[in-house]
Amino acid sequence: MATYSITDLDNRLRPSPLMPVLFVGHGNPMYAISDNSFTQKWTEVGRGLPEAQAIVVISAHWLTPGQTHITDAPKNKIIYDFGGFPDELYRVQYDSVGDTDVARLLAKQLVDYEAELDKQWGLDHGTWSVLKHLAPAPEVPILQISIDYAMPLPELYQLYGRLRAMRRRGVVFIGSGNIVHALGRVKWDGGTAWDWAEQFDADTAAALRDREVGKLVNPYATWSEARIAVPTDDHYRPMVAALSLLEDGEDIEFFNEAIDMGAVGMRSFISA
Repeated sequence: MATYSITDLDNRLRPSPLMPVLFVGHGNPMYAISDNSFTQKWTEVGRGLPEAQAIVVISAHWLTPGQTHITDAPKNKIIYDFGGFPDELYRVQYDSVGDTDVARLLAKQLVDYEAELDKQWGLDHGTWSVLKHLAPAPEVPILQISIDYAMPLPELYQLYGRLRAMRRRGVVFIGSGNIVHALGRVKWDGGTAWDWAEQFDADTAAALRDREVGKLVNPYATWSEARIAVPTDDHYRPMVAALSLLEDGEDIEFFNEAIDMGAVGMRSFISA
């Protein structure tokens, strides 16, 4: 893989104050077109974000085992990566552009991992369903970075941590997934949260507040509820990515702390 010169891109991404990093529990794809307490909070948080130069999303719905990819298409297509939903959801549009230079700069930070630029992927619903509320009319490029699903969580934490300096170059990072994500245990009638879901959510929230990284990157060895709450860790990994992007001693603020449909944790956080 070719390496890239950051010097060539200095005029593209200017030095900036520290930009926020977020983890967003994205939940049901229908929330892209819903008005509820979760989406209202996304809108509120979005209005409070500082002016960025780019938004980069790490979504649970772009898994590339053994590799890390970065979108670099000049215009982002929308991916309807789900089935069985109302036609209205498949008509949703989210107009946004990418940026090859920003993608190259991100790839430079991940050169040791041989990150690849990718013009084929677009924005999956883990990205656009949230950004429809957080950034409904984006004036800056939107990019995605994939998740290496074969990489152990401690190594994944190290990988995304290499992007931390980009927060001082105008980049807002968003991890999009769910800490508790047990679709096989969902209560379709709404229902109250399962005890194990509430316990795992509370335990991971405490570990996040205290920045107990060792516990958070080894959930199955740390918490007995993890095997039920996180039967597969695809939606958990974006939280690890967001955690890795925090600076030492940086606080976080939680929002949308509810368990949805009994088994989907909507807990989200933003750096503070």
